[in-house]
Amino acid sequence: MNNKSTIRMNYLYNVIYQIANILVPIITTPYLTRVLHARGMGRFAFYYSVSNYFCIFIKLGLLNYGNRTIAMVKDDKKALSNNFWAIYSFQLFMGLLVLSIYFLYCLLVAKDRRLAWVFSLMVLSAIIELDWLLYGLEKFKLASIRDAIVKVITAAGIMIFVKNAEDIWKYALIYALGVTLCQVITLPKAMKYVGFVRVSKKEIISHIRPNLLLFLPTIAISIYKTMDKIMLGKLSTDVELGYYHSCEGVIQVPLALITALGTIMLPRMSNMIVDKARKDEVDSLFMKSIEFAVFVTTSICFGIMAVAKEFVPLFYGKGFEKCISIFYIILPSCIFVAFANVLRTQYLLPRKRDSVYVVSLFLGALINLIVNMLLIPRMGSLGAAIGTLATEIIVCLLQARVVYKETNLSKHLIDTIPYLLSGIVMFTVIVNIKNKASILWLFSKIFLGFIIYIFVLSIAFFTRRILNEKHIC
Repeated sequence: MNNKSTIRMNYLYNVIYQIANILVPIITTPYLTRVLHARGMGRFAFYYSVSNYFCIFIKLGLLNYGNRTIAMVKDDKKALSNNFWAIYSFQLFMGLLVLSIYFLYCLLVAKDRRLAWVFSLMVLSAIIELDWLLYGLEKFKLASIRDAIVKVITAAGIMIFVKNAEDIWKYALIYALGVTLCQVITLPKAMKYVGFVRVSKKEIISHIRPNLLLFLPTIAISIYKTMDKIMLGKLSTDVELGYYHSCEGVIQVPLALITALGTIMLPRMSNMIVDKARKDEVDSLFMKSIEFAVFVTTSICFGIMAVAKEFVPLFYGKGFEKCISIFYIILPSCIFVAFANVLRTQYLLPRKRDSVYVVSLFLGALINLIVNMLLIPRMGSLGAAIGTLATEIIVCLLQARVVYKETNLSKHLIDTIPYLLSGIVMFTVIVNIKNKASILWLFSKIFLGFIIYIFVLSIAFFTRRILNEKHIC
């Protein structure tokens, strides 16, 4: 199978993986918002976010560092096994340490101890998580099939066992069991790719510093991906947190497609960049990825914004009207996230420009903390949404500034204008059509929006081609 076919298949598998990760929220959110209401959704989000912070300190920077390291040695079985066991030994050590601290949190700090103990399963699952190994080996099929099956089972369990607002612990248990089951299924299969070897302390220690360096961006990201929910729970109310958390499931749809692209392209670019003869191929993939990322986010994000007034009451039910305003603020951030994702996974990280990545994220996280501290007490979930938008813009601009100096990024930016224009025109037309609380009306507007987007995009491409031909002549 050639490189292009492999990339397409890996992308398809990773899209399935990412969609599976958001499938449960998309399918179950309309049910859960009606059963648990905004307050229950907020309580779940708070304790999930706390447990996720502990998971972050177990995995550190492995999703990027482990992925990249394995990709570079995947053709050498001995080097692969040595690197794997050296990296995983440190993961295991951190896992046992962090799990002990989490148990203390459950006993001494948590107000809702039952929910906190339930989410200890997620912390436990982080100890045996080996997705970074599978990604580095480009074994996306296993993760995709695994997640799809487990997520369907999880969704079924939620529908069967969660019946009223008191069943929030059942929801948390089913969710946490699903996450744990994913890792248990993967463990024996992943071990077949590496042979067991004893590694020295020196080998283990050699991976700690670069791992911690890529842990810094993980911490920065967690400040505005997880800390915003914890701050909402502390500085505002469970209801406001429920609004914000409920919106996240929908927002993850366009981001899942972009995350899938970045996940498969990081190991591929890391491998290709070593061969300088493939520079033209690397540049071509980089350009195509930018256009694809902007196409996906402008079409989906502007589309959701255009039909938000119909979508929110039909999807979430009564009492979630504030989600409309949250969508208007936070969805545009997806465009900046997508663009920065391509810059990070296909330029900065493969070239080991980790420091640029780290600095941009910490500056963005600082902005996020300041905005959240100022706005969440006054505006609740809307303040958190503004903080997220400001952060993603700052991070994207800082990374783009560095890449702009070293590549022909200006041309790539010009090539994205047709997609942005198409999304804006589609939104402007559709949002001004009278809204009705009807599923048929909602799908009619979605279909019309799709036609408008493609029509404007076709005109823009045709115009660009004419202008290019005249320029050539």
